[in-house]
Amino acid sequence: MHFIKNPKDFWAGILYIAFGIAAIGIAYNYPVGSAGRMGPGYFPRALGIILIGLGLILSLRALRLRGEPLSFPTFKPIVIIIGATVLFGLAAPKLGLVVATIILVIVSSTASEEFNWKEAVIASVGLAVFAWIAFARGLNLQLPVWPWFMG
Repeated sequence: MHFIKNPKDFWAGILYIAFGIAAIGIAYNYPVGSAGRMGPGYFPRALGIILIGLGLILSLRALRLRGEPLSFPTFKPIVIIIGATVLFGLAAPKLGLVVATIILVIVSSTASEEFNWKEAVIASVGLAVFAWIAFARGLNLQLPVWPWFMG
């Protein structure tokens, strides 16, 4: 594949296209509605179309512009990020949104070579407050905010 001059952008574009097609496929049987009265299929289809468009632009651009080759020196960061996400999913129902968000941010921060405890704790508390305001207060998400033993 010597015609691909920027493999990172090319494969990122292909990934965007795949996610766009998946979003449209999943929402295929949902009613779309209109812009004034959106149905449940409106947003997934719109997002899918946007992702496909961005993916095409990125992939086609990668055929003209030079870039870095793909490299995977270590899978440690990927494993840590996926593990932190799974941990969040398991912890949120029992420990609540705030504590699970703090755990998620701190654990996923360890994936970086520039990990700093102080920065990770500050970022985790800030994001936990944001998640609480946005999801518990703003969207009234039906997820416990605090651990089960705190009521």
